[in-house]
Amino acid sequence: MSPKNLTRRDLLRISALSGAAGLVTKKAWGQTTCVDTAPIDIGNIAFTGCGVGGEPFPASPFITQPYTQALPIPQALRPGWRLPDLGAPLAPAGSTNAWFVRKSVQFGNNTIVRPGPGIGQQDALGDRAPTPNQYQAVLPHAGTHQLWSSGTGVMGQNLNLPDPILYHIRLQVGTHNFTTSPVVNIDSAGNAVALPPGVNPTRAGTTTFKGVAGVQTYLLPDSTIYGFNGTFPGPLINAEYGRPALVRFENDLDLNPLCRDRQDFGAPDWAFLTHLHNGHTAPESDGQPHHMSDHEGGYQPQEWCDNLYLGYPAGNDDREKQSFLWFHDHRMHHTGPNVYKGMVGLMPHYDPFTVTGAPGLDPGDETKGLRLPGVRTNNGDGTFNVKYDIPMAFYDCKLDDGITPHQDEHTPLTSGIYPELPPNQFCGNTHPEWWGQLFHRHYPNHGFVGDVFTINGVAMPVLTVERRRYRFRFLDASLARQYRLSIRQGTPMAFPGQQGQWNFGVIKAGKQVTDKGTLCMKMVQIASEGGLLPTHIDRQEVEIWPAKRREVVVDFKTYIDGKTPTKAGDVMYLTNTLQMLDGRKETGNQDPGFDQQFAVPMLKIIIGATTVDNSLPQNVNGAPLRAAPPFDPNAIKSRDFTLVRGGTAGGETEWLINNLQFDPFAALAGPTWGTAEAWGINNGGGGWTHPMHIHMEEHHVIFRDTANLEKHKDDTGKEDVVALEPSENTVIYRRFRTFLGNYVAHCHNLAHEDHNMMFGWTITPP
Repeated sequence: MSPKNLTRRDLLRISALSGAAGLVTKKAWGQTTCVDTAPIDIGNIAFTGCGVGGEPFPASPFITQPYTQALPIPQALRPGWRLPDLGAPLAPAGSTNAWFVRKSVQFGNNTIVRPGPGIGQQDALGDRAPTPNQYQAVLPHAGTHQLWSSGTGVMGQNLNLPDPILYHIRLQVGTHNFTTSPVVNIDSAGNAVALPPGVNPTRAGTTTFKGVAGVQTYLLPDSTIYGFNGTFPGPLINAEYGRPALVRFENDLDLNPLCRDRQDFGAPDWAFLTHLHNGHTAPESDGQPHHMSDHEGGYQPQEWCDNLYLGYPAGNDDREKQSFLWFHDHRMHHTGPNVYKGMVGLMPHYDPFTVTGAPGLDPGDETKGLRLPGVRTNNGDGTFNVKYDIPMAFYDCKLDDGITPHQDEHTPLTSGIYPELPPNQFCGNTHPEWWGQLFHRHYPNHGFVGDVFTINGVAMPVLTVERRRYRFRFLDASLARQYRLSIRQGTPMAFPGQQGQWNFGVIKAGKQVTDKGTLCMKMVQIASEGGLLPTHIDRQEVEIWPAKRREVVVDFKTYIDGKTPTKAGDVMYLTNTLQMLDGRKETGNQDPGFDQQFAVPMLKIIIGATTVDNSLPQNVNGAPLRAAPPFDPNAIKSRDFTLVRGGTAGGETEWLINNLQFDPFAALAGPTWGTAEAWGINNGGGGWTHPMHIHMEEHHVIFRDTANLEKHKDDTGKEDVVALEPSENTVIYRRFRTFLGNYVAHCHNLAHEDHNMMFGWTITPP
């Protein structure tokens, strides 16, 4: 094997290479899989000093036929135990091997462990002392559910809920393709170039490109993903308040049935740790490394955990109900690579009944409650689907050009491995065999942004809507990118080599230039990430940062003036007008490369036929949505947490909070159960934005010291991510209820989190 062909994993484990992709064997339950390199002990990841000086990135192959694939609209996951084969259905009812697991310390390996409340029954590692264990007298057992759906809680509360619906999700090696369009191989200037030697993709034909006829096009190869049930995005779980859901997450990443090259990103020990963002959830089901600190904060291959999502609002208060959550990986130091590699799932929350049993505000049925858009179909097993209620996960990526070095702090030096070669000669390998597949680097530490924008896993999809109101749920599932979304009309034009690849454009003086298009539809914002707002906000555009969610209602019967009717066949585009050339912050007019007319049409919307609409407008006479829970806007700040760039410690530590790197065994705060506090959340750097996320309960922003009150006016609702503008100081108000134990707070620019911008905190007994 030549040095140039070695992957980073090969070099890190040069003395332990075993097997090769393409060899096939049989696993215990009959699944065909590849014998490929064993996972790396996470503690053996090398820091090489290779450096990231120029930070080279590829220009993704150019998509020549956008707006041809339908937007995937996920349907509800069904409950039950899943067979182990990739893409396999649920096991038949009454299956004798239901809830079989390969590994369980508590109950023995190769056994059946049905989900339940018993000691040590929550995960593969069984009963053990919590870490840190200063509250062991109150919570003596890790690996055990702190609260079950029925019975008395740890602080005496009686949840009185039914048994949970049981779901099963396997973490699996799968494949994903972001577009079926033919592509042209381009360089960073957007010019067509020949493929690098060693690339042999499927030819798709020829096209006219930049006025040149006969340019060769290709079909993109599939990218390797680590996905929930092997898909990207992963499953959608429609949850209801008052109806608990338990999800068994099981690690099958040691199986590789398609013999896929795993490439060089993703947790090297193939571990996962799933967090329901931002569920009101006990620490053992919260999926975060301040609680789950075993083998450096991750469940390894063959291991599993049962995350119990109680559907219980904080304080048992209807005003604390949320409406759109998502789940994603939270593996310590490798959250970004794992999320980017596919570990994303969706979990809308509905509200069929209040805590007193009265009808709820948001049942997923537009004839009831607030009458928000949605036609509900029940599946007969506790699950349901809701038409006209569409979640959209925004995700940007880069695709390998085969010639850009994969160079970051983990890229190994050749010195000592091949003494005959000059030091650093192969500091950064190229991978023509990965042409057209996902490209990622654990560094750059400022944040990773891509040039291909996708929604629900498809680049530039199409949605045909009926002439009625729709509910759109926006999720920013990108690692660092911020978006500013509006619905516009214009002419998409090809701008190869630029972010988004296609922009609105016009011809001026014989030259093609960008153009913002024309605003054409109003959006009525009804919710932020904390759930329904107290009152609606009429918006022409909605800004969304990593991990944040925004929900809007769009009436496709009329244009923005509320008078001009739409008609069948009209076309408009959901458009991003926020330029972000790197992961630091929004690109502004003082920054190199700023384009004032930047406007990437991400989703083509086609108006269809008129249909029945039983929903009601939510912007009439100041009609209330969900009242805000009580909070004290004048609360005295009790703690400060300041986010800064560090880097003096070296290695993974580039980002700090209060000048400290993350320590999974230490808590920086110990608020008392049942209390409320005001925390200062501050941006200590001048040129960076930080989406700061605090687990467990939502907060209210009660102070900002910048002029961004108008920009962030949806702070009127509950939030779980503080959008910190450069050098901005904020104060938030939050409560600590229901559970005891360890949680985390961190920046959700995932490069920042992975490089130690995170701290642990603990809810302590009174």
